[in-house]
Amino acid sequence: MSVNTSKPPPAEPKLPDGFKPRMLSFDVYGTLVDTPPANLGAFRAILADAGRPDLDPEEFYSFWEQRNIVHYSEPYRTYKDICRLSLSEAYERFGVATGREEAIQQYLDCFSSMELYPDVLPTLDVLARGHKLALVSNIDDDLLGATPLGREFDLVCTAERARGYKPNGTLFRYLLDASGLPTSHILHSGQSQFTDMVGGKPLGLTIAWINRRGLALDPSVPRPDLILPGLQPLSGLLGDHGAAGAG
Repeated sequence: MSVNTSKPPPAEPKLPDGFKPRMLSFDVYGTLVDTPPANLGAFRAILADAGRPDLDPEEFYSFWEQRNIVHYSEPYRTYKDICRLSLSEAYERFGVATGREEAIQQYLDCFSSMELYPDVLPTLDVLARGHKLALVSNIDDDLLGATPLGREFDLVCTAERARGYKPNGTLFRYLLDASGLPTSHILHSGQSQFTDMVGGKPLGLTIAWINRRGLALDPSVPRPDLILPGLQPLSGLLGDHGAAGAG
């Protein structure tokens, strides 16, 4: 007798019962903006500037990004200052004796050339018919302004405006205050387990994890309410039955 060992298909994602958000907030970099190509090119140039093209730029960038996240929970510094500090720490970690903090400009200059993921504008156009749209980003205003986003948003929340970042909740509390909405009326979508989920879930926000890279969920972070491979599935979940008159 044969035994069926096939796995059942994964359950279709769905919103929590009774949840009808009026505002949809989005992380920017890695969620709306395809950052890996620009980041990799910038950090390859940073290592070349330091005379260490032998180092793996992805590994170097990953350590640098981890240090950024640590500094987000410290007393407020601008994003650019955090980037410089983390670069110095990465130089030390990888034994780069000739690295210059000023080389971080290679990274800061790439924001204007970053591109959106292909599903972003079509999805946002659908969602905007019935919802307010917000940006929530661990960023300085000028860098966000340099990023080609292709549309306007109803609310923009940056670390510079909030004087704080996502992981300790400061930036999400700014979102709540600025929107004037309770957590029950906001769906936040973001790609970072360690900033979006860590900062948003303890405040009671409903979180959609936009897992474009197919990463495993770290057991140390709060579980998201939805896991989606990109932005497009939000159209089906929200586009046809948005909160009419959400303004």
